[in-house]
Amino acid sequence: MRVADVPAAAVDEPGFAEQWWAWIAEGRVPWLIAALIVMIALVQRLPEGRRPKVRLHVILVLLHVFTVTLAAVYDTAGYDAEVYLVAALAFELFAAISIASTVAFRLVMPRIGLQLPRILIDILTGVVVIVALIAVGKRAGFSVAGLITTSAVLTAVLGFALQDTLGNMMGGIALQLDRSINIGDWISLGPGTVPGRVTEIRWRYTAIETQGWTTVIVPNSMLMKGQVTVLGRRSGAPVQIRRDLDFYVDFRAAPNEVTGPVTAALGSSAIPRVATEPAPQVLFFGTKDGLGWYRVRYWLQDLEIDEPTDAEVRVRVYYALRRAGLSFSIPAQTVLHTARDEARAARKSEAELTRRLEAIGKVDLLGVLGTEERQKLAESIHAAPFDRGEAMTREGERDDGLYMIVAGDAAVKIGVGDAAREVARLGPGQFFGEMSLITGEPRSASVVALTHVDTYRLDKASFEELVRMRPEITDAVAELLTERKMSLDAVRGALDDETARAQQRASSKSDLLGRIRGFFKL
Repeated sequence: MRVADVPAAAVDEPGFAEQWWAWIAEGRVPWLIAALIVMIALVQRLPEGRRPKVRLHVILVLLHVFTVTLAAVYDTAGYDAEVYLVAALAFELFAAISIASTVAFRLVMPRIGLQLPRILIDILTGVVVIVALIAVGKRAGFSVAGLITTSAVLTAVLGFALQDTLGNMMGGIALQLDRSINIGDWISLGPGTVPGRVTEIRWRYTAIETQGWTTVIVPNSMLMKGQVTVLGRRSGAPVQIRRDLDFYVDFRAAPNEVTGPVTAALGSSAIPRVATEPAPQVLFFGTKDGLGWYRVRYWLQDLEIDEPTDAEVRVRVYYALRRAGLSFSIPAQTVLHTARDEARAARKSEAELTRRLEAIGKVDLLGVLGTEERQKLAESIHAAPFDRGEAMTREGERDDGLYMIVAGDAAVKIGVGDAAREVARLGPGQFFGEMSLITGEPRSASVVALTHVDTYRLDKASFEELVRMRPEITDAVAELLTERKMSLDAVRGALDDETARAQQRASSKSDLLGRIRGFFKL
């Protein structure tokens, strides 16, 4: 009998209201609605991307209320309402199961740090649903035992026909229970396959997202039968994977001339996503195609950002080679034809020499040199570029070079590690490292490149040649540095008396001159 066939007067009779109130208000419906409201409130407190959907829960509760109302209508009209009461019971149980499952598995357990595998949650929920179906079947008068007996043959036929599907289901259960592959793992299925990150392990398949923004759906039975490589996993160690980058240098360069500067550059300052333990390595592999074959080996911490990190490491290697007077080499079989232009080469050389003389002219320490001496010094200094983030000098290290900044900005820092603090900024036209050049003192501060920085480096050997030709230069240099120190002390108020300043000046100059002559063995 349809609802439309029920006379309207039957609905309006007091008996309908009383029956509906007995089944709705005095039954379990208020508790079900209250549980739904509490669950929705808890779900709304979760972050946007972690909120489970509540549409099914709402639909089941509404269907339960609707079938109870329909049963009340039929009962008041004198019709048999049992079928609607059975349906109402089914919707009530399914709604209660779905609400309890969401609260327990999606809200409470994650909060206390207990995370069950997705398939195990489905199994537990499925068992409870089967129990609910048995209860509904008994209410409807079905013989559950007889149904199971008569369907045994049908179950065998379906099991044979669906053996691949069942294999995938059992494989998914095994993967989640033995924890061999977890959501978030990066895996590779073998040669020729693209590695990816596991995002879901479902009953039938495992979803793998690759770096190319594609999702690979792999049947669970394939994962159980084939070899799977879990990337970056090692017992008792953080998740990281080894990366190897090859580069080539002129074979005439000694291996230590290549590995030393590159290793120092890779370890001088942190590179994003590159592990410090194990430290990056530079290996000499011999020669290949007439070139020196080298390999940078480092450990990547973020497996998703592999090629951009490779690029940053290559840039660091490039600048390290440039500072060492080397460069990447091309295969020997490549033939380059360049038109010889003597005039162009001369102009280029003259422009570079002018640039070096300008850099030297901005160093007051070298102001005591004559024109010929500056010219000679300009021919001996060499370019030393630095990449952003590199340590140009490090506090406490012994390095007898003076750096003249041509382009870029650098920060002067005092302290080590997290305790380091910035005390000054350096830019084009400024220099640093003069005390290490003339006395061999350890660096008193660290200088870190804030941008790409071009510098010229003056080594002790080049300056020493001038000092031996003109020993009187040391006296002028000592005088200049002493005056600079006395001016600084005067600003600080360390010396107020003129006599004390004169005595301090003489003492400081004598001490500094002795250290300079001792360093250069004059």
